[in-house]
Amino acid sequence: MKLARFQTLMTVVEQESLTRAAQVLGCTQSAVSHSIETLEAELGFALLKRGRAGVKLTAEGERLLPAVRGLLNSAEQLEQTAASIRGLEAGTVRIGAFTSVAVHWLPGVLKEFQADYPQVDFKLLNGDYHDVEQWLTDGSVDIGFVNVPCALDCECIPLMEDRLLAILPENSRFASYPKFPLTECETEPFISLLQSSDHDARRALEAAGVKPNVRFYTKDDYAIIAMVEQGLGMSIMPELLLKGRQDRLLILPLIPEAKRTIGLAIAAGSKAGPATRRFADYVVRYVTENR
Repeated sequence: MKLARFQTLMTVVEQESLTRAAQVLGCTQSAVSHSIETLEAELGFALLKRGRAGVKLTAEGERLLPAVRGLLNSAEQLEQTAASIRGLEAGTVRIGAFTSVAVHWLPGVLKEFQADYPQVDFKLLNGDYHDVEQWLTDGSVDIGFVNVPCALDCECIPLMEDRLLAILPENSRFASYPKFPLTECETEPFISLLQSSDHDARRALEAAGVKPNVRFYTKDDYAIIAMVEQGLGMSIMPELLLKGRQDRLLILPLIPEAKRTIGLAIAAGSKAGPATRRFADYVVRYVTENR
């Protein structure tokens, strides 16, 4: 069985579409279909089921998926190690990141790294804390930015403490306040991330013994900012996420003060290849120099 067929399968699973997978792979849809059909014939069972909503794995495909991820991870590690022995860093580094890191850190780190190692390719997955932890757990990424402390079986490097701030409409009655009392979240309309994503604000509120008056839930950080601008409520956001933005907001420090710690999680043991570990070094240096 050719490794390329398993790579095609993984791309189809990630894109949930044969057409989009073909675009990512730079080939025709018929070539993708043929590759999957050949793999199914070699394995002796169907891998995909097709429907109006796209393609999904069959039950047999779901059982096979962890082994496919392991195979592709091992192949990538082999490629990175062989390149390192030849004195050439190469391969693909797969990164999981949440919004503030993807916007404010990754472009700078990638620019510096690519200048020194142009042979290395990158695959970037952007989501929330829960998504990144899931990607690290199932092997979808080699390295990910996480909220520390992290319970994953990974090597974790703390990078930076990041203040949490209150964001309110610019004409809020708190405009004259030097800081925002967390207790006011019990009466002010509060806009929250989904529970799986809202580690930062929830930890700060629980530590202060405050139960927020939640009126809206969403998974998108920038949707929250837009809703606050429109006067629909207030929220709590990390300082890094708000950096450099020109939104019509009132931004205040919290009482009591609250922070999050951003860390970098690397696949444990020997699972991370040389290019991945070299990239981690660049991340640490970049954050230290730009803190």
